Amino acid sequence: MADSKAPALGNVMKEGLWGQNVVFSQLLAMCPAMAVTTSGTNGLGMGMATTAVLIVSNILVSMIRHTVSSQVRIPVFVVVIAGLVTVVDMVLNAWMHDLYKVLGLFIALIVVNCAILGRAEAFAVKNGVLISAVDGLAMGLGFTGALTVIGLVREFFGAGTLFSNASGLLGPGFAFLEMKLPGYGGALLMILPPGGFAVLGFLLAGKRAMELRQARLAKAAPPPAAQPSHC
Repeated sequence: MADSKAPALGNVMKEGLWGQNVVFSQLLAMCPAMAVTTSGTNGLGMGMATTAVLIVSNILVSMIRHTVSSQVRIPVFVVVIAGLVTVVDMVLNAWMHDLYKVLGLFIALIVVNCAILGRAEAFAVKNGVLISAVDGLAMGLGFTGALTVIGLVREFFGAGTLFSNASGLLGPGFAFLEMKLPGYGGALLMILPPGGFAVLGFLLAGKRAMELRQARLAKAAPPPAAQPSHC
């Protein structure tokens, strides 16, 4: 399979973080986006685990893309992703056991995250190792950011805290993230599933409004002046 022309690194990062954001643009991985985002800490932990799988799976798929035939590449990609998820599952169980217990089954379900197989099939199989690694990083960071933002909003309005128990779940080095709003007991609805869908809806509307505003500004901007020619 011949490589397509590699896109610019900056465009790949921009698309992963914003233009093709896994949650806010493609609306993929809704199960973890709604289930584990009861706090910013949970969202951050799930996002980091998924990012690790995205980066390494993109690298491996890019490395074997000329070896695996098109007839069997999807099963091969699934096996690669499943093996990586198994490693991540064991690493979290060994070194971040509290986070492992909180995320539970959703760690194993990273295997069926459409974004991971989608990036392997749509990007890594067509591009080199470096650009594929950058794409995995960008998509992972975009996914992590989305889960963390949803979790922080739900946690703040639902419990009056930010990154609650970060030091216990992620390690002592994350203790500086923990904050609590004095005198606020929280609204339970925001922690429950309806609150998650409400937060997601408002964030989607906000992103869409920003994109429409940017499009209007770009349309209203005067065209660049033509450079004078020199005879």
